[in-house]
Order: sequence, then C-alpha cells, then structure tokens
Amino acid sequence: RFIACPQLARTVRRCLQRGAGPGPQPLLLEFAPGPGILTRSLLDAGFRVVALESNLEFFTDLQSLENSLDGQLKVIHGDFFRLDPLAKGALKPPAVSSDKLFETMGVAPVPWRADVPLKVFGIVPQQLERNRLWRLLFAMYECSSIYRYGRVELNLFISEKEYTVLTAKPGKSKIYQALTVLAQLGYEIQLLHKEPWASFATNLKNGGLAIPKAVLVPNDHLCLVRLTPQENLFTGGLKPSNVSTFIFMVKQSFAKPKSRLIDRLNSWSLDNSDRLLKALEIPKNAAMCNLYPEDYKRLFEALQNSDLFAETLFHDEVLTSIRTMN
Repeated sequence: RFIACPQLARTVRRCLQRGAGPGPQPLLLEFAPGPGILTRSLLDAGFRVVALESNLEFFTDLQSLENSLDGQLKVIHGDFFRLDPLAKGALKPPAVSSDKLFETMGVAPVPWRADVPLKVFGIVPQQLERNRLWRLLFAMYECSSIYRYGRVELNLFISEKEYTVLTAKPGKSKIYQALTVLAQLGYEIQLLHKEPWASFATNLKNGGLAIPKAVLVPNDHLCLVRLTPQENLFTGGLKPSNVSTFIFMVKQSFAKPKSRLIDRLNSWSLDNSDRLLKALEIPKNAAMCNLYPEDYKRLFEALQNSDLFAETLFHDEVLTSIRTMN
C-alpha cells in the first residue's frame, strides 16, 4: 500500500475542505489509513473520522489514537474493498457488511437526491486498481452496498493513468472506454490535486513504489479525485433495476470502439435502426468511440421504448457481467 508523507497531509486536508458549505460536515470514512499520518491531519482540521483498517499492526496503533480522543475518531477492523462480499454466512474480518458499518457509524439512508450523507477518503491500491473502480461504479449504478445510503462522495487517490481514462473525450479510441462513459454519466468528476509518486512511501520491505507502467497516457502522479454521484442520474428511463443491461450495452459497444453504431444496432436485430438514429440526431456512420456519454443514455432510453428491443437479448451476458464485477 502507498502511505502519504507528512508534508502532503496539509494539502489533502485543504482539498477535502474545499467546497464545503457552512454548518456540520458529513462524517468522513477513511480507508486503509495505515500509520495515520493523514488521519491526524484530518482530525486536527476538525473532521470526525471513521478509520477502516485491515492491517492489524496499524489497527492497534490507530486504536491507541482513538482512545486518546473524545469520540472524534472511531477505528474499525475491515477492508473497504471487501465490503459486502458474496460469501454466505457470517463475515470474517477484514470482510465487512456495509449495513453493519453504517450502523456503527450512525449514518442513516437518505433519498438519492438528498445531500451527500458520507464522504469517503483513501488511496486506491494499485493492484487491480481498474477492477476496484469498476466495482464501485457498478455499486453506484445499482444503488447497492454503500450507495443504499444515498449519494456517497468518494475522494480517492488514483493513478494518473486511470484519471486520464475517466476524463477522456470522445474520439480518443485508445483511452475513451466503457469505463469513461459510465463514470462521466454517473459521477461529477473533480480533480482536487496531483501529487508526484515520490511524495508517497510504502510498506513494502524493499521500499519500492511499484509504479504501474503506462504507454498511451501520462502516469507520473497520483491524482486526488472527487467522485460525487449525479443527482439526476436516475431520470428518464434509467433506473437501478435496469442499469445492469445499460452497463452491459455500453461495455459491448466498446468491444470494437471504431465500429459503426448502425452496425451495432443491426447486430441487436433492430429493423428500425435508421429511423431511431434520425430521431436521436446521431449521424448514421458515427463510430462507438465518437458518441458522448449522454448519447449512450439517450440511445438506451430510446431502445427501452422500442417494441423491437427486449432486455432478454442481453440476459445471459448481463448475469455473467454482474458475477464478474462482484
């Protein structure tokens, strides 16, 4: 895991305070705080923090810090990326149930269009980083796990490589991907800060940083990115009950990103493709990688209203995709 150096703590604190309105702020859930360098800075700034730590050595030290404070810090043994596993029976730490976690934190569910009920902060491990981002995105669209409680705000240090993918523009066929489309539709994405890799230490025995290589995009920094679920995400025909089909449709569309939309629609056995594209004002020869995220949502909603479209077209593939994400 990566550990922030002390000089970075003040910068992170300012970033998390940026844009905060007057009055009490949502509770902050910090995952994998490690030795607590950033935790102490956040506590000094007046945040109420719940620290979710899986490493027992770090956990013991954090408990000592908790005992020295008057309720401002709560330490829980758990792994943020092992929330709500599909395993049956009682969960064994560091796996943890989001329901139990939120009950412990005292955070109650709120409607989707309400204010942010909880802020999450942490450094995403570089191992399987893309998979972790996909799982969070999938949970957000389904309103499952932490998103059963409302529009939980994520403040994550992710690699510059993945940030570049999340914010890519249409036409960049190598980096504009299904993840790009779904993230831009689902989240308001804000870059809070970019920090060189050298500002982070590691708990690896050899002291190395294991910086992931990237060829097509820059990857010289970790980026602190705020991901706030869109308040109006579930307007129109998109609902938590059909998002699995929508996600699969987008992923399938990027199997061949340079292919024409008209050909993709024909592969779905739609006989009225020309008329549909004309109604949506999308060029007939548009490639999949040239469509804006909003185009994908409009296309899905139009297909939902089409007599020739049925979710059963994707049923087996969608179920496989869901199992893979989980």
